Amino acid sequence: MPLDKIYDPSKVEEKWATHWAESAEFQANPQSDQPAFSMVIPPPNVTGSLHLGHALNTTLQDILARYKRMKGFNVLWVPGTDHAGIATQNVVERQLAKESISRHDIGRRAFIEKVWDWKKTSGGTIISQLKRLGASCDWSRERFTLDEGLSKAVSDVFIRLYQEGLLYRDKRLINFCFRCQTALSDIEVEHEETNGKMYHIKYPLADGLHYLIVATTRPETMLADTAVAVHPEDDRYNSLIGKEIALPLTDRTIPIVGDPILVDREFGTGAVKITPGHDFNDEAVGKRHQLDIISLFDSRGRIALLNNLPIFEARADVVKQLEAQELLIKIEDHRHAIGVCYRCKTVVEPTLSTQWFVRMNDPKNSLVKPAIDAVNNGEIRLIPDAWKNNYLGWMENIQDWCISRQIWWGHKIPAWYCHGSDKDQCQLICNQPIVAATPPTKCPHCGSTDLRQDTDVLDTWFSSALWPFSTLGWPEETPLLKKFYPTTTLISGFDILFFWVARMIMMGLHFTKQVPFQDVYIHALVRDAQGQKMSKSKGNVINPLEIMERYGTDALRFTLASMASPGRDINLSENRIEGYRNFANKIWNATRFILMNMPNGEVPNAPSQNPADVWIRLRLNETIQSVESAMDRYRMDEAAETLYQFVWHEYCDWYLELSKVTLQANETREGTIATMRSVFSDILALLHPFMPFITAELSPDFSQGSYPTDKALSFPKSDPAFSSHPDSVATAASVQVLIATISEIRNRRGEMNIPPSEKMSLLIGGTSAAGGASAADSKEDAIANYLPYIKRLAGIETVTFGSASPKFSSHFENGWGTFHLLLDEARIKKEIERLTKVLQKTEKELDGLQSRLNAPDFIKAPAEVQETLHLRLREISQKKDQVIAQLSKME
Repeated sequence: MPLDKIYDPSKVEEKWATHWAESAEFQANPQSDQPAFSMVIPPPNVTGSLHLGHALNTTLQDILARYKRMKGFNVLWVPGTDHAGIATQNVVERQLAKESISRHDIGRRAFIEKVWDWKKTSGGTIISQLKRLGASCDWSRERFTLDEGLSKAVSDVFIRLYQEGLLYRDKRLINFCFRCQTALSDIEVEHEETNGKMYHIKYPLADGLHYLIVATTRPETMLADTAVAVHPEDDRYNSLIGKEIALPLTDRTIPIVGDPILVDREFGTGAVKITPGHDFNDEAVGKRHQLDIISLFDSRGRIALLNNLPIFEARADVVKQLEAQELLIKIEDHRHAIGVCYRCKTVVEPTLSTQWFVRMNDPKNSLVKPAIDAVNNGEIRLIPDAWKNNYLGWMENIQDWCISRQIWWGHKIPAWYCHGSDKDQCQLICNQPIVAATPPTKCPHCGSTDLRQDTDVLDTWFSSALWPFSTLGWPEETPLLKKFYPTTTLISGFDILFFWVARMIMMGLHFTKQVPFQDVYIHALVRDAQGQKMSKSKGNVINPLEIMERYGTDALRFTLASMASPGRDINLSENRIEGYRNFANKIWNATRFILMNMPNGEVPNAPSQNPADVWIRLRLNETIQSVESAMDRYRMDEAAETLYQFVWHEYCDWYLELSKVTLQANETREGTIATMRSVFSDILALLHPFMPFITAELSPDFSQGSYPTDKALSFPKSDPAFSSHPDSVATAASVQVLIATISEIRNRRGEMNIPPSEKMSLLIGGTSAAGGASAADSKEDAIANYLPYIKRLAGIETVTFGSASPKFSSHFENGWGTFHLLLDEARIKKEIERLTKVLQKTEKELDGLQSRLNAPDFIKAPAEVQETLHLRLREISQKKDQVIAQLSKME
């Protein structure tokens, strides 16, 4: 069917997105003999909406999945979503709040039912948006971290870890959000720079004769201090080690301890207050020196010692008391980072709490060591390799993992506690949790039937850590697990390398005895055009859905792929996306041109040895090899750039223009049409992983039928014999000279403002420079074969050969000889006059810039001013050189 004159992405993309979502085109077959390739999608939060991070990650995965299908692999790409405990609970709580209801008003069971209702009606948003992006997942195998199969896997893992002694319950310091009322993992704590205060406080010694000065940003926590630390080699204080401090505002005394690990003699006052119950570094000091641990806060973040004041009110009260007792020396402005909850932005406080922990580095059964060894010995590759040291550094200093959360939405912990009638006896002998897959009926110690399940749920990252194998049916030995595990590749952002990727490696090795994936490709962050991190507060967020509506999904995908250089953040601008929208238009218009020259759908098979046809086939071969190499190295950016240059500049700008000459000759027409069509068919295949929508729409015109699926559409193969044949190489080289010749003539015309419609004359000299008359004749004959192209594409009417130099011309040289673009005297003088004026103006500006740069006071100018002037100096110097070069070409 004839193509519309204008490409409308929305119409094409809606059609194919619907087709792919409804078809079984991307389903993997565990019974297939094809080599397996598998990936699991990093499960987005069920509350989420598509942002650029999702778009980048999904685009890179989809490019790889489609490429592997085209290479003959049996591809399984597992989609799914994460139940996102805190985020989802907050969404439903906000809905209830609109009705002036809290979750506590309706109870846990009713609240969980409301969350499931929300999930059914609104939880599929992110999945529909991934389909809109063109994600070719096996949608028949979509998983959810709270579905029945994954819940069983989570329960089994919890129980096995507990039985192996790798899971324990303890009262320890954890991050706690008093707004969300739950413990948080490190990744759920965001660190923000803020303007605060530094309080310098006098700590009197118990002898009443001396005092130390400590500085803190959290004076309220001094009520829980259990020591002051100094460096044992600090001559100011080491004589005081072992003495007692009369802790202000309390009736307690605390020791002065020497600690060379925590204390920096050069920082602050050199004396540090130690609060093991409210600071992670201080907790470590407390363990080293066997200090008491005091917890100030209740579950709502209030301090009982200060009449249950909330933290910030308590801070003001403590400062007021210190001032009254003349113990506050000074308050300074201080900019520092604070931890806030990633959801509600409440300041997170390190707090003592009873939680469940995974023991990460047990001497007899370490989860960490196998995960370190797998990366060190190459079983798992981190790409780029620079992330290897980051990974190893974190793993070697890993802490036990807090996995319990004080919320209602999530995997309930499979542990029960005895609440028998004899409380004293239960406290003594029934103090251990009963961990089981099914609810126990009675206490194994006292026989009581009053058992209550742990009210906490598991950290979302705990279930996500099992994702590569739980999604394939583990702990059952399913056909899917046998065929596709270990998975082949994981594509992920660097921000979850430690909190998700590392934990998947540990869990995969521990429970399956195999690595969960072989390659981990780590992509960078998408920033705005100025390199700033996108945020709603800055107003610089780019909505991918709006971009897809405005420019087309293929344009966004190609932009992200082309800019995804390993180790470099993506500074995204709409101008770049618009440029690739124009690229899609270029592809569309090229199709229309080809089809116009294939009346009645004729598909000639005549081989063509026409120079332009030979050249484009050779360049296609080289492009296929380059793209294939780049894809196998996860350099999707290199592959995209190679395709862009080949398709736009070589095929469309040059080959199609050159072909217009040969299409006019009956003896070469069929061969050119055959070449044009076959090369473009391969172009569509090469572009398909990057731009699936437009290539799906156009492929039927070149595949003699309906659109071939990824599985049937083969990745193009290069022809090394053709590419290396001396005749092919020589012909292609001649075409490159032809292109350079036409480009140079066009440039000269442009410089002199000669319109394309004005025909000119060309004199070609230098053909007899070596080899005598016969050599000159053969060279003229060789050039003569290309004269029809030069005449049509460079606006040349007559071409002559000769050795004499014309009186007026603009000239250049290449491998074919010296080319003189003939000009009349008036035009050449006018051009010389114009260039001379430009040169004079340029030299004047250069003198002015040089004077400013040489001025004695210029060194005092701001750095950005100096940099701007130096840049301008380089630009004007280059312009001067260009003008001089242009003048030298005038005769």
